[in-house]
Amino acid sequence: MRRLLKFLHTMGAIGLMGAMASLLVLFSLAPPPTSLAGYALIRHAMAGIANWIFLPSLALTLLAGLLAIANRAFHNAGWAWVKLATGIVMFEWGFVGVQGPIEQEASRSADALAGLVDPATLGDALDAERNTLWVLLAVATANVVLGVWRPRLTRRVPATPPGERAAPDVPS
Repeated sequence: MRRLLKFLHTMGAIGLMGAMASLLVLFSLAPPPTSLAGYALIRHAMAGIANWIFLPSLALTLLAGLLAIANRAFHNAGWAWVKLATGIVMFEWGFVGVQGPIEQEASRSADALAGLVDPATLGDALDAERNTLWVLLAVATANVVLGVWRPRLTRRVPATPPGERAAPDVPS
């Protein structure tokens, strides 16, 4: 079971980071909102990546990570708890900073193409979306580093030699 969870967690991370890299490439190739047909097409493609790759990969990574940390072997591993905290942050930011805005802008650009929304209101959050993706990509990279190198992030308690009693901590 442990290997299966590690495999699923790794596959989710690969999909997640690939989706974020793809979205960043599409951001760099997107025409300005004044070129409405091209802009709407790119935003629709971005929504497809967000819905079909980004979100399922994010969910798979977090779920497999949560199930893995339920294993007692990881309870005293500081790196695992850091990954848990950053994973939850990534899940929340993934919804609020990536998934939601991308879907909303795709919908608004389609409405603008149909003449229902003023095209001048499009593209207001492009920089914020792009910056959020860069931050999440950096956090995901840090999580990979933590998972591969597994640094000791907890304080080591010196072992007491056999036959000796540990001295009590007395405040000075």
